[in-house]
Amino acid sequence: MKKFILASLSALALLTSALAHHSHGNYEMTTYMEMEGVVEDLLWINPHTWIYLNVSNEEGENTLWALEGGSPNALVRRGWARGDVNIGDNISVRCHHLKDKSNGCLLGFVKPENGEEKEWD
Repeated sequence: MKKFILASLSALALLTSALAHHSHGNYEMTTYMEMEGVVEDLLWINPHTWIYLNVSNEEGENTLWALEGGSPNALVRRGWARGDVNIGDNISVRCHHLKDKSNGCLLGFVKPENGEEKEWD
């Protein structure tokens, strides 16, 4: 009986850690915002990719946005390759803005220069 209880507790602990993931509660998940800009930096790192995008406003001033995306493995499964988006590329995105309205988004979709829009989450 002890072995059964120990095995059950071990399985529960493994399952809990496998399902653990941080919340996207800091993003406005009910709406998308759209923007386009020039890729300043691109990080293909776990657990999430990041695109840093220079976006020009109506006055011609640039603002740097931090865009959080899915993991590299998730992006590859969705058909992305590392070379599809590069530093210096002009891209457009649809993303979920941070609730505090600072310059950050959770990426939903990315459209590379001369490419088609695909999911980036």
